[in-house]
Amino acid sequence: MRIRARGPSGVSTITLEPSQTVRDLKTAIQEATAVPDFDLKCGYPPRSLDITEVDAGTKLSDIGIKLDGEQLIVMPREIQSKLENPVKTRDHVSFQETSDPHPARQTPNLLPLQRKQTDVESDPPELPLASRDGTLVLRVMPDDNSCMFRALSSAVLGSLDSMTELRSAVAQGIQANPELYGEAMLQQKPDDYCQWIQMESSWGGGIELSILSQHFEVEICSINVQDLRVDRFNEGKPTRCILVYSGIHYDTIALNPSSPPHTRADAPPDFDVKIFDSFDDAILEKARDLCRLLQGKHYYTDTAGFSIKCNDCGWIGNGEQGATQHAKETGHYNFGEADS
Repeated sequence: MRIRARGPSGVSTITLEPSQTVRDLKTAIQEATAVPDFDLKCGYPPRSLDITEVDAGTKLSDIGIKLDGEQLIVMPREIQSKLENPVKTRDHVSFQETSDPHPARQTPNLLPLQRKQTDVESDPPELPLASRDGTLVLRVMPDDNSCMFRALSSAVLGSLDSMTELRSAVAQGIQANPELYGEAMLQQKPDDYCQWIQMESSWGGGIELSILSQHFEVEICSINVQDLRVDRFNEGKPTRCILVYSGIHYDTIALNPSSPPHTRADAPPDFDVKIFDSFDDAILEKARDLCRLLQGKHYYTDTAGFSIKCNDCGWIGNGEQGATQHAKETGHYNFGEADS
């Protein structure tokens, strides 16, 4: 059976056998969404689905609930302060102050995180795809808080400069679906989140990709460079675009109509194709091959364990947790990746 799990970072597809147990289901949801403790909703309008009252060893075929083809909304059970549980962002480590006496005015504070520069920026990888008369190439986005919006905009709108439109579409999507995009999902009040996401300094991630995939009626495949996992948003649409996620940054995959033997993307970027048929898995597999090259160049940031340096005082620590704690203790907010 195939089950779609919609968590704070987007939608994942879980495959289980009817003979597997409720315990297996819970573990699969935890692994797919990175939410350790959760409540579930299903159906439309969404209704609560309590699996805690079912014996963990019960087979899925015996629980009396149709799960095959169902979408489960995974709601984090405990909303923790972002000082203690920082959120992965694209160009920044992010946390939310809890001392503000006016919670309605809270917005996430950002710890600028500078990526290490690699030769990928100046010489992005390219792979020949003769069966499609072209070359697959990584189109690198600028390092700013809008890289996810730029990457998607370049694919669906052919422009790098439609961030305002996309941010507005996200806010409208949240307001149109308060049952799904509530405080538990957003980890702050929806109105505050809508205000925040429309700021130029605000990053975008899984929630935004989920909303925008539906707004543009396109499937978005996001390939994680670190483990080559493919996260699909709005799966099943006839067309798709492919983004590359490297821990704190998004780029776009493009098919350039190059000259034979297609070893170089020699046509102008204006001729790039960035929207593909969803059934064309050859493109997606070649994109994963390209990400495998990026992986070999270490074009990703392990936000949980990477070495991080405070550019203000020289402190060196590990991961988002360390950076957030250092910022809390010192008031320093300028971080970069440290040499390993």
